[in-house]
Amino acid sequence: MSLDVCLEIYVDTGGKELYRVELYSANITHNLTAMADTAGVYVYLWRPEEVGISDANQLIEPLRKGILAMETDPERFRAFDATNGWGTYDQFLPWIKDYLVACEEHPKAKVRAWR
Repeated sequence: MSLDVCLEIYVDTGGKELYRVELYSANITHNLTAMADTAGVYVYLWRPEEVGISDANQLIEPLRKGILAMETDPERFRAFDATNGWGTYDQFLPWIKDYLVACEEHPKAKVRAWR
């Protein structure tokens, strides 16, 4: 099981329907939910619609705070590493950083998450 996230925009091509353009997508294991919750980013990543997140710019500050928490006390977060290697601090931190960069580059993009 995993989390899939996506940033997308819809472009009017003059037709009857808007054209969906995916700007960013990423996948990460559900084994990281406890680590994400401890970092304060679980709900923003796994359940953005539940806290009113619809646009990428709304994720920027929560992700920055989560990254700071993880970088400030890495051993606290490494304690949540999956013993089977599927979901570790060293995998999750770069993943969140990449997602933050994408949000900063596309602040008006719509956020989608599938669990």
